[in-house]
Amino acid sequence: MTTATATAAPAGLQTGAPRRGLAGRIVDRVGSGVIQVLMVLLGLFWLVPTIGLFVVSLRTVDVNNAEGWWTVFTKPAELTIKNYSDLLASGFTSSFWNTVAITVPTTVLVIGIAAMAAYAFAWMEFKGRDTLFLVVVGLLIVPIQIALIPIAKMYGDMGIFGSIPGVVLFHTAFGLPFAIFLLRNFFVGIPASLLEAARMDGAPEWKIFVSVVFPLGKPAIASLGIFQFLWVWNDMLIALVFANTESQPMTKALQSQMRQFGSNVDILSSGAFLSLIVPLILFFAFQRYFVQGMMAGSVK
Repeated sequence: MTTATATAAPAGLQTGAPRRGLAGRIVDRVGSGVIQVLMVLLGLFWLVPTIGLFVVSLRTVDVNNAEGWWTVFTKPAELTIKNYSDLLASGFTSSFWNTVAITVPTTVLVIGIAAMAAYAFAWMEFKGRDTLFLVVVGLLIVPIQIALIPIAKMYGDMGIFGSIPGVVLFHTAFGLPFAIFLLRNFFVGIPASLLEAARMDGAPEWKIFVSVVFPLGKPAIASLGIFQFLWVWNDMLIALVFANTESQPMTKALQSQMRQFGSNVDILSSGAFLSLIVPLILFFAFQRYFVQGMMAGSVK
């Protein structure tokens, strides 16, 4: 008969479940339900400025000057869409489509060019690859302001100053360094065995990029697309310098409205809320890919 003998744990070695800290014990006792309620309340509190902007855009200037926006809960009859009709009648619609004509081509060009360049830097061997990539990384710290005057002069010589293509080219050029850096770091994490298997099957580089790398890079590409879209959509500096009256986006149009009407908050609030709708729709449409792209590389 064998006798089981207990072996004492070495001194200083902790056995059993690790001790939980004070915060962990509080979470266990309170429960996840209360935490979820607190997160919902925090989210609603974060949305208060947006809700206030929307309410102000639906009230007349006299009511906004006399009362706070929160009184709408007791006086819903004060709401009207007159501010939006006046804004659209003032030519704001053309500024909206100018913004779309600037933002969409810029986002597509940045994603397309950066994805191909990032694939080359990550998985193709060519002379001076690392040096060229360091140059791209160095361009990240170049401020936009130092290029405004030289490029404005060049655009004047080319005859595209004040046009939508000129604004698109400027945004594309200064959006590429960050885009290439972001996508290259993501593409490097793709298993090399997938690319080697495709090469052994005789697939050319462009086929590997389209069939293997691009589909696997959708999370990072979607995140880059959202960032680039928001940067261009909300830009004012480049619009003020390179866009004229016919090609001005919404940001410049709102700035001109502020200069023209002064304290006309009802017009400005309705225009600001209109400019907010499209980025919100884009974010919620690609939220799943955006979260995947932000979490990429955090878990191996």
